[in-house]
Amino acid sequence: MQHPQQGRHKLRVGVIFGGRSGEHEVSIASATSIIEHLDPNKYEVVPIAITQEGRWLLGAGPQHLLAAEREQTSGGLSESLAVTLPGDPTVGHLVPLSQPERPEQVATAGQLDVIFPVLHGTYGEDGTLQGLLEMAGVPYVGCGVLGSALGMDKEKMKMIFQAVGLPIVDYLVYRRHEWERDPVSIVAAIEARLGYPSFVKPANLGSSVGISKAHNRAELEQAIALAAEYDGKIIVERGIDCRELECAVLGNDEPLASVVGEIIPSNEFYDYRSKYIDNRSQIVIPADLPPESAELVRHYAVKAFLALDLSGLARVDFFLEKASGQLYVNEVNTMPGFTTISMYPKLWQASGLSYEQLLDRLIELALERHADRQRNRTRLQL
Repeated sequence: MQHPQQGRHKLRVGVIFGGRSGEHEVSIASATSIIEHLDPNKYEVVPIAITQEGRWLLGAGPQHLLAAEREQTSGGLSESLAVTLPGDPTVGHLVPLSQPERPEQVATAGQLDVIFPVLHGTYGEDGTLQGLLEMAGVPYVGCGVLGSALGMDKEKMKMIFQAVGLPIVDYLVYRRHEWERDPVSIVAAIEARLGYPSFVKPANLGSSVGISKAHNRAELEQAIALAAEYDGKIIVERGIDCRELECAVLGNDEPLASVVGEIIPSNEFYDYRSKYIDNRSQIVIPADLPPESAELVRHYAVKAFLALDLSGLARVDFFLEKASGQLYVNEVNTMPGFTTISMYPKLWQASGLSYEQLLDRLIELALERHADRQRNRTRLQL
């Protein structure tokens, strides 16, 4: 896949959504909003759905996929064409897995100028899809293979934050097989080191899926068992009484930070229900912070972005401890929620960049990064 051809009026943008992840429905919501706001005068949008089983379908819009899955029927997807993206840059387009029934399906499966992978969580935000896109030689929005993988793995992320001097909350990490072999010792170690309350999370997931706050031993055991259902690695963090701050970062080599926002969760913490179901959590933009505190958040956000080798976009989340005033970097999200009411686009809107302008800029950054990578030699010249 190549850069847009000279004279072509519109860029063909493949929007990939769905996926094999606990954040499947969140991805559909984000993609719905992005498709609605990509300027039809600039872009030809090609929706590419990935079912929960991992099947790629061309021509299935986000709401068609959602309706078909809720009804447990393929009725809404019957007009779709099963496709694959070969990891071969000489092919240059999506390849049908079956004989197209209509001529327009052949045209739709043609060359894409850039891909917008609106996938949250595993098999989409963790570097796996990014590796395929790199192999296929297609420009794509967002972080690369390494940055995506580091941004997904909370343990490796925190190790790098520590290495570059970013403050983080104390934590412990265990593998699922360790928990199943000796839960008594693990509980004792957590109680001795971190105490209660503590937060238990799958190390490789987002959108607060599988996350619990444990106030006692019984809740801790239940929380670890739940997290272990989603990932083979579990991270346990010391709970602190804090404000939750977020900052959006945009760019490649010289990233910029947005204004700072604050989440006031409707539940005890900003869990999946608070984010996507009850609609009672409050978003405050800009956050009520002294100028020097807001600037420190922005500084740390860019430092975290660069330390993890990110590109395109990321949302960086922080804890501000109420008693001490200590600021901690919590984590990054390399493909944050992208509805019009999601924090990432709202932070940029408050910083002077509209939703539509943000989409334009992300596509520009994808093409810029791809052009720069094309400068790298892949053959030894003797």
